Amino acid sequence: MRLLADEAKTTAFTHLAIAVTNLNASIAFYAKYGQMSVVRLRVEPGTVWMSDNIRPFALALLEEEEAKPILPPSHIGIACVSCEQVDQLCKLARKEGCLLDGPKDYGPPTGYAAYLRDPDGHHVEISYGQEAAFDILPSLNQRL
Repeated sequence: MRLLADEAKTTAFTHLAIAVTNLNASIAFYAKYGQMSVVRLRVEPGTVWMSDNIRPFALALLEEEEAKPILPPSHIGIACVSCEQVDQLCKLARKEGCLLDGPKDYGPPTGYAAYLRDPDGHHVEISYGQEAAFDILPSLNQRL
């Protein structure tokens, strides 16, 4: 299978930018619950890009005085490697007061999931069993 870069494709998702009011708190949250690390510091003060270092996609955190949270049904989705990892993160989130709902088995296509609130109230879904690759790869293979 060829990579998308081999295709004559001119557009691709690169990042999702969200406003945050405390950059350090947000970095710590996404490092803990999304296993992300800072991959880019922008010239502008208060801007970082975080990545799971697996996919060519980043979460950009823009420090602002006010942040309007992403609320349901919209959310930031993070894939876990197992139901056990979802459970472990939920236990920690419950202890830290940021667990909103779950974990629950929602069945396909959602899978085993829970919902958290980041430091600015953005809704974050952690899940196992809803890998987008299951939907994307067949579509990609049809184009090759």
